[in-house]
Amino acid sequence: MSTLRQALYSFALLGALALLIWGQQQRIDVAEGQTERANDAVKTARKDADRNLATVTTLTATLKQERENQSALRAQQDQLRLALAKRARTIEELKRENDELRDWAAQPLPDVARRLRERPALTGAAAYRDWLSGRGAVPAASDKPGQ
Repeated sequence: MSTLRQALYSFALLGALALLIWGQQQRIDVAEGQTERANDAVKTARKDADRNLATVTTLTATLKQERENQSALRAQQDQLRLALAKRARTIEELKRENDELRDWAAQPLPDVARRLRERPALTGAAAYRDWLSGRGAVPAASDKPGQ
């Protein structure tokens, strides 16, 4: 019986070893699946990071361009302010030098011209469009106001 017992122990040991090997193989398969999923996640994260980097680069270039444009607009605005101040000084000098011009400038604007300069407090493009469209046609210069 001892040979039979040894044979049974050997089969039991071989079965336990086979079961252990099978269990290890299952763990290896699960680990490989997790590794594949992790690699896929890494690839997706790299693609997202590359896309985000491209977006950041584009936004940085756009921001730089906008800042340059704003700087150019500020410079142009300063030039316009200087030209306007120079023009106002020239008008004042002409008023001081020319009595006829001074008298003409002191007169009130005619009603037609005053109406052209009247504007309600507008808040937005739609309100401005409505105001413009509701004013009616502007009479031609040859038309008399009484017609």
